[in-house]
Amino acid sequence: MGQEAIATFRACIPLFHALGDPARQDIVLLLAEVEKLTVNEITDKSTLSRPAISHHLKILKDQGLVSIEQRGTKRYYSLSFEHSISILKKLIELVEETCLD
Repeated sequence: MGQEAIATFRACIPLFHALGDPARQDIVLLLAEVEKLTVNEITDKSTLSRPAISHHLKILKDQGLVSIEQRGTKRYYSLSFEHSISILKKLIELVEETCLD
């Protein structure tokens, strides 16, 4: 595997970590269904506490998987996959180029 492929794979590791947690997977799936929700609305649909949901949302936000829209005093979370999809596509292309015959 080439150096660019290795570097791209390493750049994807935090993304894999963020998506590897079942609680975060549930949040992503919920946001895929509903589009925009507040922390309280996500908490109402989860077995996790509000602080736990906030923690998971921060991890997802840090990896660019969710974005926040402020409306008055409420913060709405929604999916934001553009960056993640582009880096994963790059990884797939590099793996196809360097690892497959």
